[in-house]
Amino acid sequence: MTDQSDPPRSYADAHRQARPANRYGPSFTFLGVPRANLRRPESLQGAQAVVLGAPFDAGTSYRPGARFGPQAIRGADYITHTGYRPHLALGVDPLGSLGVVDVGDVEMQQLASEPSLQRLMEACRQVAAAGAIPVVLGGDHTITYATAQGVAKHHGFGRVALIHFDAHADTGDSEGGLWGHGTPMRRLILSGAIRGDRFLQIGLRGYWPDPPILEWMAEQRMRWYEMTEVVQRGLDECLTEALTVAADDCDGVFLSVDVDVVDPGMAPGTGTPESGGLTSRELLDAVRRIGMESNILGMDVVEVAPPYDTSDVTALLGNRVVLETLSGVAVRRQRDP
Repeated sequence: MTDQSDPPRSYADAHRQARPANRYGPSFTFLGVPRANLRRPESLQGAQAVVLGAPFDAGTSYRPGARFGPQAIRGADYITHTGYRPHLALGVDPLGSLGVVDVGDVEMQQLASEPSLQRLMEACRQVAAAGAIPVVLGGDHTITYATAQGVAKHHGFGRVALIHFDAHADTGDSEGGLWGHGTPMRRLILSGAIRGDRFLQIGLRGYWPDPPILEWMAEQRMRWYEMTEVVQRGLDECLTEALTVAADDCDGVFLSVDVDVVDPGMAPGTGTPESGGLTSRELLDAVRRIGMESNILGMDVVEVAPPYDTSDVTALLGNRVVLETLSGVAVRRQRDP
């Protein structure tokens, strides 16, 4: 996120200013929405949602590649990138209705995790302080420690509920060293940014985490819906319960979507695939409903790893998760201005 108009003060500054707004690949915005710049707060004026890229995958425990996710999500669409996307069923154009802008990628270095995450955290805090929803394109799930905490720094620690779609709980205490995509949810709770009893996880399955981690989660009063429960009760019923808990004594919701919550048959482009997940249709219906029925304060879409994708189907899913969520937000704000 460099300001091309500032005169460079050094060779290093000139190099930074010469880089495109997107860290990996050519510079273009999410579906052609206007470009903005966090160093120029006036460029955010009127925006109710701001897209940021977080090209970071140093926290992966298996297959890297999610650093290329922001670029793939921005461009995954067969329609001309005009910044105009009217929703067929809802009759709203979320991009235009919410005045969505794109500030490019936050500078994130793969070998400097902590300062990179701090920059992302501050960027999300700044967007929230401007009265907009940070919409963060990941990146591996390590980034949620920064994105959700940045939102909570503005709205208040303990005032933000978190709804988390994932195959994995990401509540480990040591995976990936100090920083990793298996640890951010534990770190968020320990930081005080998100209350354990307002932490809702949907879609967990497989063979991790181990019982001691599940015991810790229960001690924090976290609520997780394993796929067996989702199948038995139905996703709608589980989501109704989660939305009720999230709305209790909190000012809004941070939504975090790991694409591996979807079965890898429909979302192969991810680093840690786990069979037996949601369908893409179920996920899109769910995030649209969350946008319509809760006060979204921020969101991220993570773990899209293009090197393992097939025909861009996972990148397209990530793109549609953003559009469906924002479409729900647009309907809610038109209904309850």
